[in-house]
Amino acid sequence: MNLIIDAGNTLIKLAVFDKNKIVYEATAPYVSASSVNKSFSDEINHIFKENQNIKYAIIASVGNFEESEIALVSNHCKVHVLDQNSRTPFTNEYKSPKTLGVDRIALATAAFYKNPKGNSLVIDAGTCITYDFLDKESRYQGGAISPGVYMRYKALHNQTSKLPLLEKEYPKDFIGTNTDSSIHSGIINGVCKEIEGIILQYESRYKDLTVILTGGDAHFLSKRLKNGIFADSKFLLMGLNHLLEYNKN
Repeated sequence: MNLIIDAGNTLIKLAVFDKNKIVYEATAPYVSASSVNKSFSDEINHIFKENQNIKYAIIASVGNFEESEIALVSNHCKVHVLDQNSRTPFTNEYKSPKTLGVDRIALATAAFYKNPKGNSLVIDAGTCITYDFLDKESRYQGGAISPGVYMRYKALHNQTSKLPLLEKEYPKDFIGTNTDSSIHSGIINGVCKEIEGIILQYESRYKDLTVILTGGDAHFLSKRLKNGIFADSKFLLMGLNHLLEYNKN
């Protein structure tokens, strides 16, 4: 059994895999560096108490994951901390490989195993929206990064004096009839049109393109996007599990 830890920008996500199947999931918040993350430590103790067959763990951090938290996991099993030097099953043709986020490495790995002989575009709709392209020759070429849904709501509120901070909501029509509905229309329609437009760009150059949508907003956005997109909220976790297996030896 494997323990997967995805330390993202907003939450620490944990999953226990029995081979390729997720048998347990949990989340923990971040705390300041000067505090003990009791929620995380309690969750780790619970996981290893209930799953004594866990021998390996992988940690992928794009957030503020502390050395003390890595040490806590290391007390229970062998830990692989994912970085740009980790082995991958694909060829990395990114021009600045040392700056490639570990989350994007995991997504490209998941794409490799899901669609090993095809062109894949992975769209991760989380804090940021990332686009990652792996071609049919298993070459990772790069993609794009743009603000996520909540970041757009937050930016409108923080960068203006009067616009409110709203929770995401499907617009009833593309024409907003008041401030709130105008914000919802601008953000949600804007994100969806961005995603659809970028997919069209890739399809114009690469035939037989498989598109996978993942991340915290995947389910929310999939209802507003055209058919033909595979929505899989666990895609990054699957990629991390594959990477852990690939780096065990």
